[in-house]
Amino acid sequence: MCHVIVTCRSMLWTLLSIVVAFAELIAFMSADWLIGKAKPSSSEEMDNRTGGPQEPYRPTLGIYGRCTRISHMQFSRRDTLCGPYAENFNEIASGFWQATAIFLAMGIMILCTVAFVSVFTMCVQSIMKKSIFNVCGLLQGIAGLFLILGLILYPAGWGCQKAISYCGPYASAYKLGDCSLGWAFYTAIGGTVLTFICAVFSAQAEIATSSDKVQEEIEEGKNLICLL
Repeated sequence: MCHVIVTCRSMLWTLLSIVVAFAELIAFMSADWLIGKAKPSSSEEMDNRTGGPQEPYRPTLGIYGRCTRISHMQFSRRDTLCGPYAENFNEIASGFWQATAIFLAMGIMILCTVAFVSVFTMCVQSIMKKSIFNVCGLLQGIAGLFLILGLILYPAGWGCQKAISYCGPYASAYKLGDCSLGWAFYTAIGGTVLTFICAVFSAQAEIATSSDKVQEEIEEGKNLICLL
C-alpha cells in the first residue's frame, strides 16, 4: 500500500532540488557568462525612450551563445541579437569550454533526474530496500563534483580568440581583460553550492520520513501523513 508522507524537511529538499536543477539549466543556456567591453554607439543612433543618443552597450558571451547588436542601415538603429555562435559542439570557441559544456551538461542531467524523482518521494521512500533520499543525495553530490570541474575549467578558456574579441588583447586564461563576469556565472556557482546543500539535506529528509511519528501513523492505518 502506498503511503503519502509529507514533512517540512522532505518538502524543502524537494523544492530545493527543483530550484537547483532549473537554476543550473538556465545559467548553462544563458549568454551572460562574460560581459564584454563597452562599445560606443554612433551619434546617429537615438534612444526611442529619451530621444537622446543611445548609451554604450556591452555585448555578452556564453559558453556557446552570444548577444550583440546588429545594425539596420535603413533605419539608423541597432537591435540586440542573441543566439548560439556555435552551430555544433566542435565550433565552441575553446577546448576548455567544450569540457565545461560536457561537465555542466552531465551535472545538470543528474540534477534534473533527481528533481523529477524527488516529486515522487512522497509516495515512494525506498527502492530495492535502499532509501531513495540517500540515493538522490549521493547523485546530487556527484552532480556537484561535475559542476565544480566545469566551473574550474571555464576561466581557462578566456584566452581563446572569441573571448579576446570581446574582452580585449589582455584577456588570457583566468584573466578577464576588459570583461566582467555576468549573472549566469554567479548563478552557476550559487547553484553548485546549493547542490551540495541539497545532498546533505537529503539525509534530513530521510530521517523525517522514517521517524517514529511516521511509523505510528502508518500503524494507525493512515495513508496520508503530514508532519511538521
